[in-house]
Amino acid sequence: MKTPTMGEIADRYRRRADAFDRKVAAIRPDQWNNPSPCEKWTARDVVQHIIDMHGVILRQLDRTLSAAPSVDEDPVAAFRSARADVEAILDDPSLASLECETPTGRMTAEEHIDKVPSADLPLHGWDLARATGQDDTMDPADVEYHWSAITALPVDLLEKYRTPGAFGPGVEVFGPEVRIEEDAPPQDRLLGFIGRDPRWSA
Repeated sequence: MKTPTMGEIADRYRRRADAFDRKVAAIRPDQWNNPSPCEKWTARDVVQHIIDMHGVILRQLDRTLSAAPSVDEDPVAAFRSARADVEAILDDPSLASLECETPTGRMTAEEHIDKVPSADLPLHGWDLARATGQDDTMDPADVEYHWSAITALPVDLLEKYRTPGAFGPGVEVFGPEVRIEEDAPPQDRLLGFIGRDPRWSA
């Protein structure tokens, strides 16, 4: 994959965050405790995870999430506040270009955003959509992006991604691969590769 530019990373994050925001805003009050494809997580837990990962990025820069309603109080406001904190980094070249140590090596803040919370948004957007009966179609550009990135991972790093706790207590990046037919749609094959069952239903 070619190295993305600062503008590409910011634009990609905003597009993905817009799509996730729409899903969060469309959830009915009675759906927040619905189970999700992520074992042991409800729809509300999925949003909390996304916000937590935004906080991880900020900590790398000695920053914290701004004061905001909790996910229990107002999930939409909670996500939008965390999103604004990350966008503030992307909009400031001096912050976006700062290098930091990450579990997968040294990289700039914007690269870390691209690889963690930004990359999480479409995948967990699928979880949220499936949990709450929304359209779960991922943007084909994101499916292609993730497929290219994930299938290019070295075997040892891929195994680390599949090992619970390898990146910290309670952290599981990918689950065991779910076997999917070779002629299945690209989105289904991607989901199966990262451990999701595209046939899952609440």
